[in-house]
Amino acid sequence: MTHATDAADPSLEAANTEKIYRVSREDLPLSCPMPDQKLWNAHPRVYLPIEKTGSAICPYCSARYELID
Repeated sequence: MTHATDAADPSLEAANTEKIYRVSREDLPLSCPMPDQKLWNAHPRVYLPIEKTGSAICPYCSARYELID
């Protein structure tokens, strides 16, 4: 019996491989990782205050979020 290694399993990709995400007001409150990302539980969920500045960076994975209108 063979087992797939972690490297061979595409479902184990890093949650934020894109690194820049454009989000809308419909996505608020914004959390990283977002629920629809692969391995959305890759690090503890953190809520990012993006409303005032229009951008935020995750302190865990350095993903950058930009608010679009």
